[in-house]
Amino acid sequence: QGQLKESGGGLVQPGGSLRLSCSASERAFSRYVFAWFRQAPGKEREFVAAINRDSTTRHAESVKGRFTISRDVANGAIYLQMNSLNPEDTAVYYCAAGGNFAAPVARSYNFWGQGTQVTVSP
Repeated sequence: QGQLKESGGGLVQPGGSLRLSCSASERAFSRYVFAWFRQAPGKEREFVAAINRDSTTRHAESVKGRFTISRDVANGAIYLQMNSLNPEDTAVYYCAAGGNFAAPVARSYNFWGQGTQVTVSP
């Protein structure tokens, strides 16, 4: 069903911004819900944001007002714009597809990227 590949992670200072990208096939966009999850050391993978086939979105309470998920079908990309980052946002961020928009849990998603590290530190 195609590969998901994340990019855009890195080291940023508190209060800074990053934009993560996830590449996917055009066919995948028409078939799947896409989402971003993150996993910090010693913690479970947690939902960050999802975008449905009709471009409706949902975001976790912890990132509302700071993170925004979007998609660009023409360029085959899903984005996660992250603003006002703080050290608690430090984690490996994963792009996922094939899940249930109404069930923002990792087990509902079938396809995963390899992850990209985001570190927020002075």
